[in-house]
Amino acid sequence: MAVGDVAQVIRCQPSAFDAILLDVDNGPEGMTQEDNDWLYAPKGLAAIRAALKPGGVLAVWSVEAVPRFTTALNRAGFTVHVRTARARGDRGAKHTIWIARVPVEARTKSR
Repeated sequence: MAVGDVAQVIRCQPSAFDAILLDVDNGPEGMTQEDNDWLYAPKGLAAIRAALKPGGVLAVWSVEAVPRFTTALNRAGFTVHVRTARARGDRGAKHTIWIARVPVEARTKSR
C-alpha cells in the first residue's frame, strides 16, 4: 500500500502494484481538479500501466459513462470491462466503474 500523491506514487514505482483504485475527481473528465487530467490521458495511463504488475488491475470510478475513456484504456494496452452500479443498492444514480487489467502475456513479452 502507498499513501501520497497518486501521480508521485505511480511514477516512482514500476511494476509495484497489484491494483490501483482511482476515485478522484468525478471520473476521467477531471471535473474537479484539472491537475489530475493527466491521469486519464495517454501519458497518465501509460504510467499507471507501468506501475502495475503483470495481471494488475486499474479500477476507476466515475459519476457518468465516458465512452472515449474506454477507448483510451484499450489504446493504453488494458483489457477493459465497464460496469454500472447504483449509488445506494438498487436505488440512486448510476455510476460507471472501469475495470482495466494489464494482460499478463503482454507485460512478460515486453521485458
